[in-house]
Amino acid sequence: MKIKCLIIDDEPLAINVIKNYIEQIEDLELINTFSNSIEGLNFLKNNAIDVIFLDINMPVLDGINFIKSLENPPLLIITSAYDQFAIETYELDVLDYLVKPIEFPRLMKAVNKINKRLNNTSKLPQENSKENPFIFVKIDKKKMKKIFLNEILVIESLKDYLKISTTSGKFIIHSTLSDFTSLLPERDFIRIHRSYTIAIDKIDAVEGNSIEIEGLRYVIGRSYIDEVKQKILNSSI
Repeated sequence: MKIKCLIIDDEPLAINVIKNYIEQIEDLELINTFSNSIEGLNFLKNNAIDVIFLDINMPVLDGINFIKSLENPPLLIITSAYDQFAIETYELDVLDYLVKPIEFPRLMKAVNKINKRLNNTSKLPQENSKENPFIFVKIDKKKMKKIFLNEILVIESLKDYLKISTTSGKFIIHSTLSDFTSLLPERDFIRIHRSYTIAIDKIDAVEGNSIEIEGLRYVIGRSYIDEVKQKILNSSI
């Protein structure tokens, strides 16, 4: 099922930007848009929504008081031209805070958080063990690629880009290694070098200061080696 989205923003241009982004992401479905929060509040009374992209500065009822008025709020992504409300909104369990102008890669990071939250909370524990979690990455101007986490082998930094090696192919995306690694479950992935993050269950061997995955060796950085070896040891049966 697609993730049902709502946009509430009093700026038509801001609505159009997010609307255009949502239309490029296969897993998202834009249900409606509103230029004020009162209309959005009335809509929510009779309609189920998974996530709201919400502005803060709006007439009559601002975004913060809108959130406080919700009894069972959906996931909330703030889209604001100002960053000073970030602390206050996070105390209201906002999932992410995007500062305008919003670039597509930054919104995709928020979408991956949405997927991660829904995967973690919408299913029973026994069902979670059977699911196959994934993320979407942008591999060119128009194409989003679904990558299953259990297929990832190694993520390699190429300055402003990453090469993601998986069991089904290799993909180049525009991101930093720190940002991408932060989206991955810590129990399954570990950064071993300033240039590499690897999937722990894909390790074939550890020898000295290197790790072998599918016949290729990756050096463990000096500042990472103690943490890496400890985590690998703890992951063993």
